Amino acid sequence: MNPPRFHCPMPLAVGQNLDLPERVAHHAINVLRLRRSDALTLFNGAGGEYRARIVGVGRARVSVEVSDWLATERESPLSITLVQALQAGEKMDLTVQKAVELGVDRIVPLISIRCVLRLQGERALRRLEHWRGVVVAACEQCGRNRLPEVLLPERLEHWLARNAPAGGVRLMLAPAAGRSLANVPGPPVGRAVELLIGAEGGLAPEETRLAGLAGFLPVRLGPRILRTETAGLAALAAIQFLWGDLKEETTDV
Repeated sequence: MNPPRFHCPMPLAVGQNLDLPERVAHHAINVLRLRRSDALTLFNGAGGEYRARIVGVGRARVSVEVSDWLATERESPLSITLVQALQAGEKMDLTVQKAVELGVDRIVPLISIRCVLRLQGERALRRLEHWRGVVVAACEQCGRNRLPEVLLPERLEHWLARNAPAGGVRLMLAPAAGRSLANVPGPPVGRAVELLIGAEGGLAPEETRLAGLAGFLPVRLGPRILRTETAGLAALAAIQFLWGDLKEETTDV
């Protein structure tokens, strides 16, 4: 089995002795039951990862020695932004987690007309920090060494007005669209893909119109109508297969 992986948001260097952050130390000794001499992998989000070994364990303290740096990257060749209308309950957590596993660079939570969940002020800030924690845990699990960005929720029309097309591909899922995702030309090399997904009930007609004016191309993904928590993840997987790295035959994760 591969050693457990931990995100440590601090400078890391070969030969360094350091104490793991409190969250990481708690998980290492109380959840995974790691002990002295056990191996682990650390990453700080700046790229690459570090091999380390536990050299000391206290009541709430874990000391490690960093032994090697590996220039390992598992990022997609595509720069993908998931523009996701807020989902109710635990659906948003699931979407964030799986989107990270599927290689997105950025997640933009938006408030649309049909959103059940409404977030503002302190509540939005708390949820944003929670989602960032979900991102960290997903990166630890899937092997990514760079943390995708999650933005503060804002209204869909405001985000569309502020974010002009950057020369990449902008897509939105629409069951009645006349074009299949498989028939969309891939993005030029080095350009981004933005995927817009509605909340429960989809986007309202006026939101679809605004998104179309902003360059989002309506596409369908098969003959069935997918729930919001299914649609984005299915589309991300298809995009990675068509234009990204899901065609690779090997993985070291």
